[in-house]
Amino acid sequence: MAIEDEVGPQAVRVYKAMKDLAMLTEEKMGTAERITQSARLPKTMVMNALQELQNKGFARRKVREKAAGYYLIR
Repeated sequence: MAIEDEVGPQAVRVYKAMKDLAMLTEEKMGTAERITQSARLPKTMVMNALQELQNKGFARRKVREKAAGYYLIR
């Protein structure tokens, strides 16, 4: 089953942007700001897409001191 079947188009775009930026492990996680620049979507859409990816089990959020980090888990 492909990711396109499980999440919306903005979430797919954010997923692909994260994959292109190699945010595949906790050590290589990135901020929402960096994902926003790569996906070329408004920050609100990126935040909603990240929430959707988290709920479906594709991404994980790690709370850090200054900004939260995101990375893919599948």
